[in-house]
Amino acid sequence: MNKTPRYRERPKWRDTLQGYLFASPWLIGFFGFVLFPMFFSMLLCLYRWDGITAFDREHATFVGLDNFRKLLGQDRFFTISLYNTAYYALVSVPISICTAIFLANLLNTKIRGISFFRTIFYLPNVLAGVATIMMWSWLFNPEFGGFNFMLHKLGIAAFGQWTIDTVPGLHAWCQANRISWPPLWFADEFWAKPALIIMSLWAVGGSMLIYLAGLQNVPPHLYEVAELDGAGRVRQFFTITLPMLTPTIFFNLVMSIIGSFQVFTQAFLMTNGGPNNATLFYVLYLYRKAFQHFEMGYASALAWVLFAIIMALTLMVLKSSKLWVYYEGEQR
Repeated sequence: MNKTPRYRERPKWRDTLQGYLFASPWLIGFFGFVLFPMFFSMLLCLYRWDGITAFDREHATFVGLDNFRKLLGQDRFFTISLYNTAYYALVSVPISICTAIFLANLLNTKIRGISFFRTIFYLPNVLAGVATIMMWSWLFNPEFGGFNFMLHKLGIAAFGQWTIDTVPGLHAWCQANRISWPPLWFADEFWAKPALIIMSLWAVGGSMLIYLAGLQNVPPHLYEVAELDGAGRVRQFFTITLPMLTPTIFFNLVMSIIGSFQVFTQAFLMTNGGPNNATLFYVLYLYRKAFQHFEMGYASALAWVLFAIIMALTLMVLKSSKLWVYYEGEQR
């Protein structure tokens, strides 16, 4: 009588072990370079330490919540940096979202060579950061830069001079508020942050591609029905396209808020916080405290306050999403 051979089942612990082995590079990176630094910085908030000497009783002084008291009550640069960052986020995030949606709509067409244009608009996201910063420094040069030359060609300003005749009253307003015209850009307190906001639109291609993917997921029959009802392009955009894009807008809004509160590289390389602290952003001030003033405990307190601000804003957006984000097939 033939007996069916029995196969031993593989022990489950071996599968579990293999899974952890395959995931070990990520786990090591997460615990070593993310989780441990987070908990260590949480501990540093309570100490005064220079970050160079050994972290022991002799070199690290326990100060409790003094770092937070100083930060919230005595440090005027904390207020300046927070204002500059909030200004940048409040202006740049809506402009970048609107620009990305506009470009995505332009590129959501079926014409020959459209892939080339999509690549061109996305290309700035993969270019080297320092090289592009040098290019923008030239464009914003008040003497021979491209932006002031364009203003001159448009007849809005005489190149290299303080004069404006085509817009009545603007010359007097600039003089009264001590605002340069043509703009001195990074050499003027008034124009420095707007210049960085204009520069941020250079990298809008990443968000544009996400919006483009969202546009291509909109069911075509919705537009067909709208056309039969006599709705024009503008009406279709506000009644069909925009509501169907709200999940994509929600994602990009959260990511843009987080990114705008962490702006650092542009200000660090182009202005170093100037002129007169007009571009002293929060992360740049945090960097100064940690690696120039060697106040690692104070810098850690700054980092956790920033974390709390970003977390609060993110939760606000998440909470408000129930009112304006539409998911297809969801019943309300």
